[in-house]
Amino acid sequence: MTRGRWTLRRTLVVGTSVLVALAFIAMSVATILALRSFALDRLDQQVREGLSFAVGRDAFGGRGGDGGDDRPPEMDATNPAPRIGALQAVVDADGTVERSGYTRADGTEVALSDEQVALLRSSVATDGTPTTVDLGADFGAFRVAAAVDDGVTVFAGNSQADVTATTSALIVILVAVSAVTLLVAVLGLSLFVRRSLRPLDRVAGVAERVSTLSLSAGSVDIPDRVAPSDTDPTTEVGRVGASLNGLLGHVQSSLAARQHSEEQLRRFIADASHELRTPLASIRGYAQLSLGEDAPMTPTQARSFDRIESEAQRMASLVDDLLLLARLDAGQPLRRDEVELTLLAVDAVSDAQAADATHEWRLDVTDDLISVTGDENRLRQVVANLLRNAQTHTPPGTTVTLSLAREAAEAVLRVADTGPGIDQSVAERLFDRFARGDDSRNRDAGSTGLGLSIAQAITEAHGGSISVESAPGRTVFEVRLPE
Repeated sequence: MTRGRWTLRRTLVVGTSVLVALAFIAMSVATILALRSFALDRLDQQVREGLSFAVGRDAFGGRGGDGGDDRPPEMDATNPAPRIGALQAVVDADGTVERSGYTRADGTEVALSDEQVALLRSSVATDGTPTTVDLGADFGAFRVAAAVDDGVTVFAGNSQADVTATTSALIVILVAVSAVTLLVAVLGLSLFVRRSLRPLDRVAGVAERVSTLSLSAGSVDIPDRVAPSDTDPTTEVGRVGASLNGLLGHVQSSLAARQHSEEQLRRFIADASHELRTPLASIRGYAQLSLGEDAPMTPTQARSFDRIESEAQRMASLVDDLLLLARLDAGQPLRRDEVELTLLAVDAVSDAQAADATHEWRLDVTDDLISVTGDENRLRQVVANLLRNAQTHTPPGTTVTLSLAREAAEAVLRVADTGPGIDQSVAERLFDRFARGDDSRNRDAGSTGLGLSIAQAITEAHGGSISVESAPGRTVFEVRLPE
């Protein structure tokens, strides 16, 4: 999982744990360095004291002379007292090693080799400053100081084994304690962060539930709200919760206003369409009555009455379409009968062939009868609208094929034509009401632009779907209905 996909909980726990681990590392390093520095200082002090006893206080600013009066009876410059873990070496001015050795933990003294004495003479200054010298695997590292007394160089030192052992033990202890402490801290942080983020989880849950609601159409109710305990304006999560509640309230108010406006518009269209049917019928009747009389009239009068009748008929058809759409939008229930789509397709193609012989009409159905549950009259209207659409918007000689098949648990009806195709600028709004105006399909002036929108509304009212695919030379409208 990439860093950008981490949850807030994981980010907080990991980030805080890293900071705690870095703090432990810094503390441990500082502690180890401080302890090592302290232990080395104590060791250097012991080395200086050993060197002081070995050469006499006059070597460090005390009384001069041979120094024998102020030394312990058992110590002189050529015979320093041995001590566990101590190293001594006495070298004459001519380079002769008078005495050298290292006292082990069991009290035995091991002599230094000539190479080790030479390493001491070359590495350690004779100003009394302790210096670290590594005498090999058998001896290890020592802190050694040297001073000159009456031409004799005296070396005194102590092993760093105790300092190294103490430092190593401290490292092990700090690593173990830090690891356990960090593990406890991570577990505690996980529980604490999880508990602290519960209000945010509840707010996110409300947002997720609301996001699954269908808000595009119809009456919409948004009952989910953030609990009052998660809307405290003094906290960050509370401000988010309060803002989300406010947003949901505004959205619901807006959706309610939209629904009210849509219902008013549907009611107006339905009422207006219903009221217009009567005067339109009267106009058509009077036009037919005038044309049916044998009374003489001028050619202009005859043409005018003929146009009045045809336009009244067209307007009546438009009013009927608007009334149907208004009823479908209002959720008017459809009949639920068994409809034989195969027979319906045969009738639709026969009607289209009788109405227009300039197109080539074909039917492609399986041998089995395919049926669905629905309103037969409305489904006939869907097929008729699709065939009429192909007839209206394709040139004479175009082949139009109506096919019917069963796919899975759906009945699939397709109307394909070999016309010029649908312009892409119109394809996106093809099923909108009063969609019109593409030159590529030569839309006839008599089209109302409601045929495809009615077909879509009827199909969706049956629980199906309608889609279109178009390219020059082939356009296919596909209707899928559940069986």
